Amino acid sequence: MIRRDTTKGSPEPVRALDRIVERESGEPLVHLAEASPSAVILRPTVIPYLRESVARMLESACLALPAGYRLGVIDAWRPLIRQRRIYEWMTSCVLEVWPDLPHAAVRRRVNRFVAPWNRKAPPGHCTGGAVDVFLVGPDGEQVDVSAPFGRFRAAATYTLGLDRDALRHREMMIEAMLGAGFSNCRDEFWHYSFGDAGWAVRAGLRDCPYGIVELDPALYAEQERLWIEALAERPNPFLEGS
Repeated sequence: MIRRDTTKGSPEPVRALDRIVERESGEPLVHLAEASPSAVILRPTVIPYLRESVARMLESACLALPAGYRLGVIDAWRPLIRQRRIYEWMTSCVLEVWPDLPHAAVRRRVNRFVAPWNRKAPPGHCTGGAVDVFLVGPDGEQVDVSAPFGRFRAAATYTLGLDRDALRHREMMIEAMLGAGFSNCRDEFWHYSFGDAGWAVRAGLRDCPYGIVELDPALYAEQERLWIEALAERPNPFLEGS
């Protein structure tokens, strides 16, 4: 069994997220090429938009890394319909592996990795305040920050037992993102946010400036088409060997 350091990071149960008061600031979404040119888009399915402050913070994090390293974006803003599809897909994955789990237990497992799409607090990605990142090395390739475990098995940010190099690289990414002002979801080493309900809970605040924000679907129609195709081929992360 893989262990985590539970003394680090803050839990963020759904009930705590729902208590956060949303005070929408109206800050716009901006293209990452404009506000965060040092970031690398790692997947063609990424819709490359974030709130302006968040995108500029991402650029600061990139510039704080050692020479040659960059942050690769694997997800940024996403529409609510994509969030719902992810949640329903993850639910089906859990049920495939544990078909006899009670409904409440299924939801707890899914909520650990995917924010519910139908709660009072909107999912961070749908606010434009959350971004998922990996570390990219001087050779332009993704750096392994999970060895000797697989990425999903070592999803907890403070996973114990990482190889020396994996731990060093993971800490490099964590320090750059936290130093830029982000907070981290301790269940996912790749997930950081600012201004959403998750950020507020981790920071011990009562309100947040970002709620659901929309983008013209024509701007991301191709990314959404590719994403739907990719989801159909995505392996169940809870199955051994996935």
